[in-house]
Amino acid sequence: MSPENTNKKQRQRAPQKRAVESRQKILDAAERVFAQGGFDGAKVRDIAAEAGVPVGLVHHHGGGKEALFKEVLRRRAEILSALRIEALDVARAGGPVTLDQVLRAFNTPYFEQVHNGGPQWLAYARLVAIISADEKLTEISAALFDPTAKVFIQELQHLYPKAPTAAVAECFVYMVSCMLALVTSRFRIASLSGGSESGEMDGLLTFCRAGFEARLAEASNA
Repeated sequence: MSPENTNKKQRQRAPQKRAVESRQKILDAAERVFAQGGFDGAKVRDIAAEAGVPVGLVHHHGGGKEALFKEVLRRRAEILSALRIEALDVARAGGPVTLDQVLRAFNTPYFEQVHNGGPQWLAYARLVAIISADEKLTEISAALFDPTAKVFIQELQHLYPKAPTAAVAECFVYMVSCMLALVTSRFRIASLSGGSESGEMDGLLTFCRAGFEARLAEASNA
């Protein structure tokens, strides 16, 4: 390749790299702003200020506020979904799946990403906790999270074939609520116990496993 062609390709890549970096910066800023005020409380101008870019650039890379909100959620939801399904597939490959394996396959990727992924993953966790309690955002939540949730609910139904689907879904929602609360509110354990911030996944799983077993055994015999 001639020096002229090499230089031309380098010049073409430079704007593309800047565009990718700008988009990433905007999405990260939007994630933090949405995590603070939810969808209704966030303003595009606040996202632009957080990212340090003009408002027009936010619209250019993210579209409107709703499109930006969906993209912020989608990019991490897809990562979590892939990790969860992979973990479940690994459990299935080892033989009959246990309740503990199903619960770990769903919860472990979330804990690992939030605890090891830095402040952006913690912002995402807080955002998911907000939207999970907002009925107005049910459609967005359903599109992003329900396909994976239904895979796990189906797996749980294999373990408790006599339990109604509604009872399995009920337990699943309880578990998700506990997971979100623990990740975003561990400081409350310290506040209530007078100790240091604590709360680990194994404790959550022990709690949820007992709840699943008791509730679905009851529902199976109803």
